[in-house]
Amino acid sequence: MSTVTIAVPDIGDFDAVEIIDVLVAIGDTVTVNQDILTLESDKAAMEIPSTHAGTVTSMAVAVGDKVKQGDVILTLSLTEENTEQVAATEKNTAVDLADDKIIQTQTLVLGSGPGGYTAAFRAADLGQKVTMIERHANIGGVCLNVGCIPSKALLHTAQILNETKEMADHGVSFGQPKIDIKQLATWKEGVIRQLTGGLSALAKKRQVDIVQGEAQFVDDKTMQVETTAGRVIIHFEQCIIAAGSRVTEIPVFPHDDDRVMDSTDALALTDIPKKLLVIGGGIIGLEMATVYHALGAEITIVELQDSLIPGADKEIVTPLYKRVQAQYQAIYLNTKVTSMIPTDEGMKVTLEGSDAPETAVFDKVLVAVGRSPNGHNINADAAGIEVTEQGFIPVDRTMRTNVPHIYAIGDIVGQPMLAHKAVHEGKVAAEVISGQPSAFDPMTIPSVAYTDPEVAWMGISEDEAKQQGIDYVKGAFPWAASGRSLSIGRNEGLTKALFEKETGRLIGAGIVGPNA
Repeated sequence: MSTVTIAVPDIGDFDAVEIIDVLVAIGDTVTVNQDILTLESDKAAMEIPSTHAGTVTSMAVAVGDKVKQGDVILTLSLTEENTEQVAATEKNTAVDLADDKIIQTQTLVLGSGPGGYTAAFRAADLGQKVTMIERHANIGGVCLNVGCIPSKALLHTAQILNETKEMADHGVSFGQPKIDIKQLATWKEGVIRQLTGGLSALAKKRQVDIVQGEAQFVDDKTMQVETTAGRVIIHFEQCIIAAGSRVTEIPVFPHDDDRVMDSTDALALTDIPKKLLVIGGGIIGLEMATVYHALGAEITIVELQDSLIPGADKEIVTPLYKRVQAQYQAIYLNTKVTSMIPTDEGMKVTLEGSDAPETAVFDKVLVAVGRSPNGHNINADAAGIEVTEQGFIPVDRTMRTNVPHIYAIGDIVGQPMLAHKAVHEGKVAAEVISGQPSAFDPMTIPSVAYTDPEVAWMGISEDEAKQQGIDYVKGAFPWAASGRSLSIGRNEGLTKALFEKETGRLIGAGIVGPNA
């Protein structure tokens, strides 16, 4: 009779996780994917399932022990039938593509970003057989790998650096910080590994199959995926498109030059330029400017519109503008870059704007002019899915496309392109697919910029209220009157709310300030 040892699987970037419950004992019979342990990290509890079926013959762990990936949990005695199934049960969440070229699934999720994995996990929890496709090596999408999470890790470092400088006014002075860019990048990557590893464990627990590769629709019930092991055909009953967006490139710029960065390049943090031009004064551009300025770069921002963070309430953005205007080399509004030429001295740019110089030279340029949806990159026409000229997929309040059994969520369905919006849309789509009543209300989406000071808003802005002819009343509180704000030496904040005059209904709100 064969035996097999069951070990701790990939649980993320943890090396000592405590066992808080052992769910089986010697002599128990377990099945594949039956939970056998409960671990507790500093973030949450997680159950560890068995990869095989059999009878427990020995236990290697107990409650209170601390374990890591690869540590032996127990030994199973396999029946003859189970022995024949070992190869199958040893597969991890990723589908064995060498053996399985055609996959049948109930719900197919295209994309594993915050919206995609939320949809996949919710659908699985509601009883669906789910397959999720991801084109990158790790699940988590842009947000976890090259977006929200790494940027927030670096923004935390920027905040600490800024605060140490400002403490001199409080009577506490620090020496000049020593910045190890390589170590900072390594720490950032560790944060990413921890989160993506946790997602993989959650996918395994829910038996969500993951296929890695580039996907295209074949028809409205079939998806084709090009993987490193060959072509895989997936037949599905319903599909949730969570294919996201990509960095918008300006064709006339030399993007093949290493000195021209997009947000992914900037987050790689290979070096800190002395002079950095940020093209685009939106959330991404300003967050990266915050990081690079704290690390020592001289920042110049060029924005085509008449204010930073176009679309946000201008009164809310003003305190941010005043602070960074004093810190940065220059901020040029109503200005555009008309050309960019690589030279030995740097990137020579030509500017067009009333206050901007005609030309300037920078060590590096960050192009942060937004993101473009991937609607035209998935062969949606083959499935009969409507896609706009810009690449967005129109949906109704239940996230349903014009094809009744195909849904779409996240960046690909329209602005604002925010991870938390995608998460809620993913939950709605999964619930509707599973027969539950659910719908999405776009008026309740908050937007956030993790700048210094931070900015957040939701609903309509004051300008929008005026344009729509809404009779409103405004309430505002300047943080210069806040004891808490003054106690940390920051009085530039503002809290603001708009109410419909007749009904008193809250129609818009905004806040700016440290930790807003």
